[in-house]
This record gives sequence, structure tokens and C-alpha cells, in this order.
Amino acid sequence: MTGCLDGRIVLVTGAGSGIGRAGAIAMAREGATVVATDLDPALSQATCDAIFASGGKAQPLALDVRDDAAMAACVAATLARHGRIDVLHSHAGIQIAGRLEDVTPDQMDLAWQLNVRAHFVLARAVLPAMRSQGGGSVIVTASNSGCQYDRGMISYATTKHAAVAMVRQMAADYARENIRFNALCPGFVDTPFNAGFERQMGGRSQLESYVRDTIPMGRWATPEEVADGIVFLASDRSSFVTGLALVIDGGEIL
Repeated sequence: MTGCLDGRIVLVTGAGSGIGRAGAIAMAREGATVVATDLDPALSQATCDAIFASGGKAQPLALDVRDDAAMAACVAATLARHGRIDVLHSHAGIQIAGRLEDVTPDQMDLAWQLNVRAHFVLARAVLPAMRSQGGGSVIVTASNSGCQYDRGMISYATTKHAAVAMVRQMAADYARENIRFNALCPGFVDTPFNAGFERQMGGRSQLESYVRDTIPMGRWATPEEVADGIVFLASDRSSFVTGLALVIDGGEIL
């Protein structure tokens, strides 16, 4: 039985934990060879070990997406080894809590660097290869915070809105070349990434109460549920989909 990503080469950033890890594993399960990168090489290796254990194909790489030269080298190494890049899932990002008076300019710069600029640099780096091979899929992890506004999250909401706008602009610019750009916009998923919201709300129990009482479906998403969306955007199942902000949030945005 073949998978919907058989023979595809996939590059993932932030693949060491949470949604990035679940998406990497899901795409490998569908037949992709996954280049799984993370700031922490041990986490990258652990994701690849999970893929290997299921009979999949993967390659671990350490990558700091704040480093333009490292991102260019990662793309070049992937092309040298595998000959193509069919899917980029640019996932790595940061969440900094706070209102205008709480967030420093340096923190805002860091949020912009990780939540917008790194996606721009990586998309720009894979574009020539995708053009030469006749197409590809670029998935940028934004957030449902890029489609609504969170109280006390100025740097996060601002940069995630920018990421969604950037994806839509790239989609419009490159649709005729069969290079698709889509934004993944998850809501609350039970991963360590929620630490900012947890601190802002006053602890884990308060965050649990918010999830239970505010999200229409009354629960967290699992990383695997979001990974199903990643597989959809990566594969030909979404071959006529570009410029989409795919919100997976149990109805929170409603």
C-alpha cells in the first residue's frame, strides 16, 4: 500500500517536539523522506529514531533558524543529498507573552525573526529548486492567533498575522508555477509551547479551565490531529489549495 507522499523529500524545522515532530512522523508514515531539523540535535535525532522504528526514512540535522547561513546550508545539503525538496514545513517559532508595555523591543525583534523572517528566508531558499522541478508545497506554521486577536499577546498575534499575510502574498505570486504556499493555524494543542499562555493565565489549572470553557469542542487538539492537516497541505490531496490559512482549533476562532 502506497502513501500519499511516496518518494517526496520533506524539510521540516522545529521537528524535535510537539506539532513539528508529529507532522514529521506523519509525513514519513505516508512515504516521505523527512529531513528533520531542530535547534536541539538530540531532539532531531529522537524524531528520526521514531520514524526509523516505524520503517520510515529520515535524516536528522541541527538547525538554528535565526542563522541565515545555516538555513542556506541546510537547504543546499538537502538538495545535494536528495536532489529535490518537494515540501518545506517551516514550523519553528516562539511565543512571547505580554502587552505593549510588557514586551521589550528586543523581544519583539526575536518574535519577528522566528515567526516571520525565518519563514521568509527558508521559503526564498527552496524556491529555485521547486521552480526547477515544476512545483512544491510550502507550509508555514502560523496560529489561529494569526486570524484573531489574543489579549496580552502583542508580539505573538502581530507576527502570526504577518506570517499569514506573507503566505497569502507568496501564494498569489507563485501559483502559476505550481508552488503552493499555505499557513497552518492551530489553536490550543497540549505541548510545551503553551508555556506563555499558561504563565499569562496564572497556571496550568487556569489554562485547563480556559480550554474547557472557551473552546467550543471543550478540549485540546492532539499533535496528531494537527499532523493530519500537515499531510493534507503537503500532499496532492490539496493540489488546488494555495493561500489558505488552515485553522485547526476546535472552533475557538468562532
